[in-house]
Amino acid sequence: MMYWALIFFVVAIIAGVLGLTGIAAIASEIAWILFVVGLILAVVFFVMGRRPPPV
Repeated sequence: MMYWALIFFVVAIIAGVLGLTGIAAIASEIAWILFVVGLILAVVFFVMGRRPPPV
């Protein structure tokens, strides 16, 4: 997830430099969504991994 968020962030930066504001806005929104989802999944897996296995 974080890899794809970084890719979309780089696309947004390049599009912003080239003046393609619509594409930059969409790419930055996608990057933000992927970052948040990846962060939530990382926290969930961290918490779930600390529990003992069910008997």
